[in-house]
Amino acid sequence: MSVLKNYRSPVNIVALINVIAFGLLSLYQESFSSRILIAGSLMVVFVYVANILVIKLKFEDEILFLTVSMLVTLGIIIIYRLDPVLGWKQITWFIIGNLIFFCTALIYRKINIWESLVYIYPLVSLALFLLTMFFGTMVKGATNWIFFGDFSFQPSEIMKLVFIFFIAAYYSNPEKLTIRDLKIFKRTVNVESKWVFMGLAYLQMGLLVIQRELGTLLLLFSIYMVLTYIYDYSRKFILINGGLFVLGAFMSVKLLHYVQVRLVAWLNPWADIAGKGYQIAQSLFAIGSGGFWGTGIGLGQPHYIPEVHTDFIFSAVCEELGVFGGVGVILLFLILVYRGIKIALGIGDSFHRAVALGIALMFGFQSFIIIGGVIKLIPLTGITLPFISYGGSSLTTSFLALGILQGTSSSKFMAEEEIYETEAESEAEDKLQAETE
Repeated sequence: MSVLKNYRSPVNIVALINVIAFGLLSLYQESFSSRILIAGSLMVVFVYVANILVIKLKFEDEILFLTVSMLVTLGIIIIYRLDPVLGWKQITWFIIGNLIFFCTALIYRKINIWESLVYIYPLVSLALFLLTMFFGTMVKGATNWIFFGDFSFQPSEIMKLVFIFFIAAYYSNPEKLTIRDLKIFKRTVNVESKWVFMGLAYLQMGLLVIQRELGTLLLLFSIYMVLTYIYDYSRKFILINGGLFVLGAFMSVKLLHYVQVRLVAWLNPWADIAGKGYQIAQSLFAIGSGGFWGTGIGLGQPHYIPEVHTDFIFSAVCEELGVFGGVGVILLFLILVYRGIKIALGIGDSFHRAVALGIALMFGFQSFIIIGGVIKLIPLTGITLPFISYGGSSLTTSFLALGILQGTSSSKFMAEEEIYETEAESEAEDKLQAETE
């Protein structure tokens, strides 16, 4: 009971933000709309119910979901302010995402086959690629969407998790990828597992080059390099991968026109402010016009920014909530990544530790890539801001990843000393509560 009492205060803050924000949106409208109040009420109810369920189900890390609740709340508020229709759709995806999160967190820990599927994961990535190439539609220069009537799906979102599972499966048992007695030109050779792993990893990332998915490619390579640096003791292997990245980046700039366009727009968007540099210029104008405190919910002009509800939603946050609001979002992502890494460090099982670490890195790198792009820190690559940007594929996949991360924090996978510390803390808390009563 004491845990629930201590947890209730931050949940109340999230609920209060919903009430205030949707109340301001109702004042912003020219005529009173009951739909805004219904939307705000739904958000308050589901935030309360979901966070209380996290406590009742005795998940190991309650702060993880609370942090995400805050991020989703901010995202839905901004999306609803931009377009009420999209806001309602995002609320629907939020509810579906919650169901996916709880189901995944409860089911994941009961399945023990993930580690043995090291050869299956690249095949799944290939299947997702072929599915996209045969049935996909080109959107904004990239073939990465599949449409089923009004419903759209982005297979590369699933591919991110598949790639993380592949890396984790390899490093939990590297010998599985060793190729023995391979005959090449009448000679028998053995191929060391790390080179097979590297080849399969680059194959999966290469599929994204064909789809022009630069943002996802950069994200996967960042995760790959960090996990390789952590788990592989061969500095030569790491340097080879680093060299291949530099070579690949150089060749991309020289050979791929769409990469050249993005690089030019990043270096000097003001040279073609009405053309190639329009997006980033409008993004910077919006952030600058918000100042430190912002224009206020509903009082900015984020509609001038193309794709403001997806790629550039951080710019809208900064315009209406100010630089302090933007810094608050960044701090929430830092908390999310920190809690994810903390979960990973407490896991005794090598496979699930790598999965948890990979997901934490995914959230961290993805938020850095898109935020860095919209503030002109790095070239814009066009991926979504986790839990904040509009999109069913992005939001549900993020909740799926969060469910897996929460599932890995089960005591089934935790290190023995971590279990002991958790039990000791619980006993001390119960004793203190009894003395107080």
